[in-house]
Amino acid sequence: MVAFGSGALPRMIRALVTAALLLSGSTAAIPAAVQADPPPAAADSFYDYDRPLTTTAPGAVLRSRPAPFAFPKLSTPITSTQVLYRTTNQQNGPTAAVTTVLRPLVPGPTRLLSYHMAYDALGSQCNPSSTLTGRTDSPGAIMEQAIIAGYLAAGFTVVVPDYEGLDLEWTVGRQSGYAALDGIRAAEQILGLPASTPVAMTGYSGGSVPTEWGAELAPHYAPELALIGAAAGGLPVHLAHNLPYVSGSANWAGVIPAMVVSFRRAYGLDTAAFLSERGAQLTAAVESLCLGQFAKRYPGLTDAEMVRAPYHSLLDVPAAAAAVNDNIMGTAGTPTVPLLLAVGQNDPIGDSVMVARDIEALAHQHCGRGVPVTYARYQHHDHIAAFARFQAEAAQFLADRFAGTPPTTNCASIGPGNSLAPVPIPAG
Repeated sequence: MVAFGSGALPRMIRALVTAALLLSGSTAAIPAAVQADPPPAAADSFYDYDRPLTTTAPGAVLRSRPAPFAFPKLSTPITSTQVLYRTTNQQNGPTAAVTTVLRPLVPGPTRLLSYHMAYDALGSQCNPSSTLTGRTDSPGAIMEQAIIAGYLAAGFTVVVPDYEGLDLEWTVGRQSGYAALDGIRAAEQILGLPASTPVAMTGYSGGSVPTEWGAELAPHYAPELALIGAAAGGLPVHLAHNLPYVSGSANWAGVIPAMVVSFRRAYGLDTAAFLSERGAQLTAAVESLCLGQFAKRYPGLTDAEMVRAPYHSLLDVPAAAAAVNDNIMGTAGTPTVPLLLAVGQNDPIGDSVMVARDIEALAHQHCGRGVPVTYARYQHHDHIAAFARFQAEAAQFLADRFAGTPPTTNCASIGPGNSLAPVPIPAG
């Protein structure tokens, strides 16, 4: 067990245990603040914004409203505000996103944490702004909400962005990073905080995408933010390496059609030009689902089944290969804050979905640029099991950053890992 610093970990543990007891019905529900329950996201006009945004600054608040912070069948007294704000898409155009701003019950010096949930979704019902109101039956979403409750109990102000954007473009890197940074800007406006307020970012799996890309983009996109550190675990560093790893998997093959849907949305891919009949059926089947509904849905599905002749893989499609190359981590800039990068490993490649030597390569690359990096590899842990290990280490890492503890690094022992070079773009 790691020490969270200044007695905060015991408070965090108590909050997590309390949340678990409440969810199991073992104790009475906490009375809620009086707040209206927003309608489901798909039918909610709060998410619609049709005015021009070209002259609106990134991070500007477009509208806000109170919302409940609740678990399924359980309300809480936490003050929650949903914020629609201006951000930037993958093509550097203006767009909008939503974030949830959560204030701790106990006042104190503001420590702002941008917590990035691994919602890995194609449907708006999976958005954190929806699930944090109690509208979810996802064990993963509930677990992460309990962790957020722990940070709130420890005195953190927590910002939780819907970083995939209004169109749910999953795994798309730069716009996820923009959404995280602009969500922090919007939160500071809502809370009346100066830009000098210390802020950190954290996220696991899908949540590592805005965390890592946000850290890379911050020095030139949001240099006024007082970032002090970023903790990312289970990172999809190079999707061209993840694709063959999950192809044929019993537990993760369903992410293949989901990725196609996401990239079609973000890059306008003409999927009718390369998908097989089965590929078209699968993308249609998953296009409004959450990760827990599609990851294990097609055990044994291969990348080759998704495409028709003359293609043998999605990476044979020039536009798809170019989109994958556009999302290689480590290509958007050099972070200027300490990093924690972590991954599990339960087979020779990685944690069953993330490639360990890719994350090692990213850590090695950042180290070579002078970034203080702590790289952690959790042996004998698959992607799910490594989540808990990461959360414990991230909690200590973040506590140290906010306490002003000088960062440590194990850069000297981090190997070069895999090549992160772009894949060749096929002719035609």
